[in-house]
Amino acid sequence: MDDQKIIELFFARDELALRECEEIYGRYCEAIAKNILANDEDAEEVFNDTLLRAWNSIPPEKPKSLKIWLGTLVRNLSLDRYRKMTAEKRGGCEVSLCIEEAEEFLADTVSVADEYEKREFAKFLNEFLHSLLERECDIFVRRYFYCDSTAKIARRFALNEANVLVILSRTRKKLKEALKKGGYTL
Repeated sequence: MDDQKIIELFFARDELALRECEEIYGRYCEAIAKNILANDEDAEEVFNDTLLRAWNSIPPEKPKSLKIWLGTLVRNLSLDRYRKMTAEKRGGCEVSLCIEEAEEFLADTVSVADEYEKREFAKFLNEFLHSLLERECDIFVRRYFYCDSTAKIARRFALNEANVLVILSRTRKKLKEALKKGGYTL
């Protein structure tokens, strides 16, 4: 079943929409949650929360890409859960490192309050990502969206970990320059 039909099921308030989401996107969403939470039970619970959030959000939301929309939702819910779980004991794990690295270039930029500004920033970020070489973009997204470890990224792209770290560092530097050029404060 394609995304459009599943969204129509959501609009019709048909619970088959949830089963289809689970069947088609369940493994994808749980993989994102497991990368962040490193726990199968928590990942499953976050995926269930994602389905509940989808049920309560569609309608009125009408995502263009259900996969991307669900992936973003599960990622945000996973990060929220991760922050709650580690509120007292910071540091040391892969997600902490990933968040610290991301804060370096997103600290004030994502605090925009206005919906228009959020959309403009998302458009800016997408344009930046499309300006990168494909491998550079994939590595950046793997690290900062999926929270993959640098070791996992290195294996995936047949690089050593030092190469991955250099690529990420250079890409963050490019993003900082693009943010400054685009008028975003750091």
